[in-house]
Amino acid sequence: MPARLPSPPDLSPGAPGTLGVVVVTYCSMDSLPALLDALGLQRSPGDRVVVVDNASDDGSAAYALSRNDVVDEVVENTRNDGFAGAANVGAARVQQDIVLLLNPDAIPAPGCLDALRRGPDAWAAWMGLVLLPDGRVNTAGNDAHYLGFGWAGRFGVDAAGIEVAPKPVGFLSGACLAVRREHWESMDGFPPDFFMYLEDTDLSHRLRLAGLPFGLVPAARVVHDYEFRKGGSKWCHLERNRWLTVIRTYPGPLLLPVIPAMLAIEPLMIVVAWRGGWGREKLRAMGEVLAALPRVLGERRHVQARRVVTSSAFATGLVADLDSPFLGAIGESPLVRILLRAYWRFARAVANGIERGDQGRAA
Repeated sequence: MPARLPSPPDLSPGAPGTLGVVVVTYCSMDSLPALLDALGLQRSPGDRVVVVDNASDDGSAAYALSRNDVVDEVVENTRNDGFAGAANVGAARVQQDIVLLLNPDAIPAPGCLDALRRGPDAWAAWMGLVLLPDGRVNTAGNDAHYLGFGWAGRFGVDAAGIEVAPKPVGFLSGACLAVRREHWESMDGFPPDFFMYLEDTDLSHRLRLAGLPFGLVPAARVVHDYEFRKGGSKWCHLERNRWLTVIRTYPGPLLLPVIPAMLAIEPLMIVVAWRGGWGREKLRAMGEVLAALPRVLGERRHVQARRVVTSSAFATGLVADLDSPFLGAIGESPLVRILLRAYWRFARAVANGIERGDQGRAA
């Protein structure tokens, strides 16, 4: 008699929950009025809106204070604590069922909040479909490469081609991110030392480690005034946080073969950085990773203590191809594709072998 396959999880909308909306602002006056107007039209009784301002000098905090028809609380930081730290502060000020993080330039389309308050019961977290102003996709769920790179999934495709049903994704976008409050708290929110960039990747990996599913709710749509700009400071944060995310979140059997590959491409990354004009920032990122190692290894023990999934299950959320439209010739190279795929097969085989050995010794 053939084995019975497990039933797929029910991804139909769940019971509606209250939303604790957190908006982090930093010189956001160009978009903040439109966001608060949209929230005012869509919030429901029991929702709460908190704006955390990172010492803006353009009047963002004063404007948020003036919109007490929509905003329940404004937290005025005396310095720029970055997105990660400020989001943690805002989330601590809400007790609603769902923590909803919205970028100040991510404007909810009609019906967005209603869709976000009804994420599938099987999921711990979900994101909305993030669109560009021209109607194309900004991200329909982000992709995470096994070497730590991340990018907006399905960038630039026509939104009409996006499936309407909820679906799992590689990692969630912080531009429009809903997390059940109990899971946000159990995960300790974002790593505040990340400042900004890849904090959503890190959180998604930790959710996956803990066996907590997440995905995309396409019915929840926001229009994001997005432009792909990478100055030196942004590259520094991206490169530093790429390493810190991998060190913190990858299961040991998978981390063992991945780290040598990351080290092997560092000379290439330095060359790319110098050619791109951000070589100093790349070296700074490397120094910051080394300086942070004692602390991050301690964080790793705390993160890995919550792991309930195998390395193989964790690896299903990662990809081998560099399919980002932002990576240019490197991602399109057939040779690079072959090498990356081959090494990923090797890394997964090594991780699986280590886990089988561990299970055998435990038995």
